[in-house]
Formats: sequence, C-alpha cells, structure tokens
Amino acid sequence: MIERKKIVEIVEEFIHGSEFYLVDVRVSSTSKVTVLFDKKSGGLTVDDCARLSRFLDERLDRDRYDFELQVSSPGLEMPFLVNEQFVKNQGRKVEVTGTDGKRHTGILKNVTEGGFEITAPLMEKKKVVGEQELSFNFSDVNSVKIVIAFK
Repeated sequence: MIERKKIVEIVEEFIHGSEFYLVDVRVSSTSKVTVLFDKKSGGLTVDDCARLSRFLDERLDRDRYDFELQVSSPGLEMPFLVNEQFVKNQGRKVEVTGTDGKRHTGILKNVTEGGFEITAPLMEKKKVVGEQELSFNFSDVNSVKIVIAFK
C-alpha cells in the first residue's frame, strides 16, 4: 500500500516556490489516493490538476503500487483544513461551528496564526440591530466553511 507520507513529499516538491498549497492527502484502504490542493489567489484550473497528477504519476512506481489517483481543489462545501484557506477567503461569508456546537455566520477577517475574526449580525429579538466582531482561536473551532449564497 502506498504511504500518505510519500505522496505528501512529492506534492510538496511540486508546490515548492509556487502559488499552490497543499490542503490534504487521503489514502483509503482500497488504495484510492485523493490529493486536495489550491492556489493562494484565484482558482485551480483543470490544467493545474492535470500537471500535478502527471507529476505524481512520474514519481510513483505503478509496478510496485496499485492505486487510483484523484487530484482536485477542496471544493466550496468542504470545511477549511489549513491556514492558507482562511487567508485566501478573507472577506467572504463563512459559517463557524465552535467546539461548543454553536454556529456563527459572518464575514471572515483578520486571520492570524492562532485564529481569526468574523463580522456577524447583532441580533435582538430575532431582528438585526447592528454588527458585532467575534474572535475565534483555531483550537475552539470544529469547522469553518464558506456560505454559498444563491441570488
């Protein structure tokens, strides 16, 4: 079975010095390898994914490892996993689920190594009466994901 660590090393070689960053690598018990990566600005293209896929294929021995490879961006519905996703999405509306189970929705801002802030509606008796700044430490958050708004 192919090791996750080996895949991570090869992806890091590919992204070194570029605008790409690694989000996650998953290797299933059935040897399905999923690599999620993104760009610091803008979005990934099909060509970006194809280049990384070819790069991995050239460096992995198909005779030694039998695996299925999938390379893509993490997608809008997936919770953030790495700090670069927070930085990239500053200014966007996000939903934060705390370790206490409470959910907060607001505009993501001021991302640091230890946490972030959101500007959220201030509610009184089910009415919006203003805005409030909420601060979160990464250790106090279960998940953060983009709120997809349809107009």
